[in-house]
Amino acid sequence: MDEFKDGQGMGERPEPNAGQDVADSRQDNRRTVFMEETRKRPAAQGMTGMQQGIPPKKKSGLKIFLIILGLCLLLAVISLVSCDGGDDYGYSADGPYIGTLYVEGTIQSGNVDSFGLAYGYQHQWTLSQIDYMMYDTDNRGLIIFVDSPGGTVYDSDELYMKIKEYQKVTGNPVYAYMGSMAASGGYYISAPADRIYANRNAWTGSIGVTIGTVYDFSGFLERFGIRTETITSGVNKAMGSSVDPMTDQQRAIWQSLVDEAYEQFAGIVAEGRNMPIERVREIADGRIYSANQALELGLVDAVGTFDQAAKDMKMRYKLRDCEVVDIVYQNNSFWSSILSGIAHAGQMQGSSEAAAVLSLIKPENQMPVSYMCQWLNN
Repeated sequence: MDEFKDGQGMGERPEPNAGQDVADSRQDNRRTVFMEETRKRPAAQGMTGMQQGIPPKKKSGLKIFLIILGLCLLLAVISLVSCDGGDDYGYSADGPYIGTLYVEGTIQSGNVDSFGLAYGYQHQWTLSQIDYMMYDTDNRGLIIFVDSPGGTVYDSDELYMKIKEYQKVTGNPVYAYMGSMAASGGYYISAPADRIYANRNAWTGSIGVTIGTVYDFSGFLERFGIRTETITSGVNKAMGSSVDPMTDQQRAIWQSLVDEAYEQFAGIVAEGRNMPIERVREIADGRIYSANQALELGLVDAVGTFDQAAKDMKMRYKLRDCEVVDIVYQNNSFWSSILSGIAHAGQMQGSSEAAAVLSLIKPENQMPVSYMCQWLNN
């Protein structure tokens, strides 16, 4: 009895539960391993918010949508405020005025860049301005400021006819002033003016017609093993094609078109300058004339400044009280101001011989019959 008390109750502690000790040991080991791995692997190298004990953030699609919508509304407001009607008339006059309409650049329709934004000479806008002045009771005269290498036959003639219509309807004087150049189609639209002034540095003349340069690179294609076939309804349907040599008949057809347009041009110069048609043909061989040479030939009336031309109109037609107003195309739209600084689409590039030849041919091998001084248009 005493031994039992000394062994279990009084002298010795009871032995612990073996199963519980094993469980506690395993749990401590797991905690130790987890803490070691956490110290070895920084949070920035793969730990998620859940592993770090941070609840995950939910992406808000509505928030993104509202931000985009807000930006769109902001752009729309800026566009409305900045637009001011987009195409601006560019002038205002209080009382009688002489309108100076600027024709700068190639005389053709569709002068837009790769973004569809207008630049340079705007044909339809120019015609509409003449229409407006034609029936504006405050308008007393028109000065066409020309700085152009020419343009297409159609557009040059359409502008010429509109100037003639203005003269017939209003009876007002029309002057042409030549800036740095008024060649070919630029002279064409100047011819009906009552008086032509030229800047002393102006180049003019180039009275003639061209269809441009026609390239025949059929031999070039053959060299690279390229064969072509063109299916047409007649032997001359594809005349001017750059993949087939031009025949004598096709050359004669093109020449007849050029000659007809030339006769029209020569007749307009003869009528406008009160000059015999034979004399016009003598001097209208396509060459460029300086301002003083054009004056000697009777193609212009005076060499001087723009102010001198305007003063001459005022004095000659008793318009001393008239204001001279510039009429210039302006695109004031928001998108124009944003995109105007972006370069036009790049032209075809390539280091190979084929790419170099094709890049040369592409802009040249186009054949609209035109009143164009090609050298000045480069």
